[in-house]
Amino acid sequence: MEAALAMHHLSPLLPLSSSSSPTRKLPFSVQATSSSSSSRNSSSITLLDYGAGNVRSLRNAIHHLGFNIKDVQKAEDILSADCLVFPGVGAFGAAMQVLSQNGLGEALREYIEKDRPFLGICLGLQLLFESSEENGSIKGLGVIPGTVGRFDSSKGLIVPHIGWDALKTVKKDCGILDGIEGHHVYFVHSYRVLPSDENKDWVSSTCDYGGNFVSSVSRGNVNAVQFHPEKSGAVGLSILQNFLKQSSSSSIKTLVPGKASKLAKRVIACLDVRANDNGDLVVTKGDQYDVRESTGDNEVRNLGKPVELASQYYKDGADEVSFLNITGFRDFPLGDLPMLQVLRSASEKVFVPLTVGGGIRDFTDANGRYYSSLEVASEYFRSGADKISIGSDAVFAAEEYLNTGVKTGKSSLEQISRVYGNQAVVVSIDPRRVYVKNPDEVQFKTVKLSKPGPNGEEYAWYQCTVKGGREGRPIGAYELAKAVEQLGAGEILLNCIDCDGQGEGYDIELIRQVSDGVTIPVIASSGAGKAEHFTEVFSKTNASAALAAGIFHRNEVPIGEVKEHLKGKGVEVRMLVKDEGNESAPKLFEVENVIV
Repeated sequence: MEAALAMHHLSPLLPLSSSSSPTRKLPFSVQATSSSSSSRNSSSITLLDYGAGNVRSLRNAIHHLGFNIKDVQKAEDILSADCLVFPGVGAFGAAMQVLSQNGLGEALREYIEKDRPFLGICLGLQLLFESSEENGSIKGLGVIPGTVGRFDSSKGLIVPHIGWDALKTVKKDCGILDGIEGHHVYFVHSYRVLPSDENKDWVSSTCDYGGNFVSSVSRGNVNAVQFHPEKSGAVGLSILQNFLKQSSSSSIKTLVPGKASKLAKRVIACLDVRANDNGDLVVTKGDQYDVRESTGDNEVRNLGKPVELASQYYKDGADEVSFLNITGFRDFPLGDLPMLQVLRSASEKVFVPLTVGGGIRDFTDANGRYYSSLEVASEYFRSGADKISIGSDAVFAAEEYLNTGVKTGKSSLEQISRVYGNQAVVVSIDPRRVYVKNPDEVQFKTVKLSKPGPNGEEYAWYQCTVKGGREGRPIGAYELAKAVEQLGAGEILLNCIDCDGQGEGYDIELIRQVSDGVTIPVIASSGAGKAEHFTEVFSKTNASAALAAGIFHRNEVPIGEVKEHLKGKGVEVRMLVKDEGNESAPKLFEVENVIV
């Protein structure tokens, strides 16, 4: 793990056990200064980036809002900061070990105790509390009373908590959250802190997911949020703007009141990216995984440029953008510079989550140098990915696990989820329907079909494939999903080769079977041809999100039309913040005259 992240100046190490954690002081009170908004004349923001996960998007958001960034190199940089932002991604213990090095943790405590301008994000909020139950009992910074615990999935709650959820009980005097109540923000986490009498003076908002948890804290100039403002679109950028320029005379437009009330169903735009015959990266789309035109010169189907399309889908209201790298550079993923540049460029314009898949596995290059899948994933994260998607490698890992019952810890899935958290790992499943007359014919879980098979079969199982659907494997989609959940997957991207490119709707039987069988989120994919297909999959299955590609690329069904349809059918969705000057157009609002 150290080797994988050694490229960054602050590299996380293995999580500390409770016995090796240094003794922490008891929680203390942060006394607000005479003004809760201290003067910030500097345009430079100090960033405490310890090298885990995607911080590029936060950097881009801060630059987008007109600020420069100074990175923390040593403890003194924390103490001398005018304004400190601490994003956290990954494991609690690994982060605490980094903070214990070179006095960073004590410097951070001292900085916060003096009521200096501070914003913690995600793990940057959790680390402020006394301890965490992740990987055993690990002590935190001890600034705020409370213990970080895992969401309880024993009664069917889907964990991780991934997606756009609504804040509630927002504290009236929390400046950075002004106007946010009633709007969706983006969460991605498996652990949370419960509000209590001991920490109630800190809690500035809560969120209801399996019960109320702390979604933000605030006291004086010290703020922290569990969600990701840099990934929460225009609403999230307004939160960052409020924090970064809290004392400035400039201000953002007041947000139009929202009606968000719970976790939204996500609509995801997918871009299959590959090199065409001229060597240019293009967005393409398969017909049952065949991406070449059936007429003419049999060229790769070209539906646009990756960054331009991703940027447009963000403006159209996509909740996430997913890139699938299907280029011919599979023999050397770290040398796949064009795809990395796509991520870097997209993250400058797209302020919702980015997922990338393709080529994330262990490999040895032509010179005999070995790269772990963790190193490959780290390069994608540093380039702007929030989540990575693993396909064939996860299938082989699941087969080994089911055959032996042993978790080796060596698979791509296990390595990456151990360091970055399972919420950062998506497993992409590519199954093909296999018809049978009787469920007893196969050892795999079957579904009863709503429409009989070609020979009158009433049942089918879903055979998983690898190598882009070219090779079938002796494992079913249901069995694979259950296995990868045990190995550390945080989300399932469920495709269907039979439905791909057909436009006749998602495979409801498949999606229902898998989404009912796991306790992690399932993304429905393959087959969307009209807005009604999204309503159908959300009403008939437990899918958390629905993904589409071709209908968006060809503008057959715009993302906004899908969301309006879902909203009209009573499905909770994230709607774009409307421009106050033109209520009829769902435009993103302006932040200091900069169109987001």
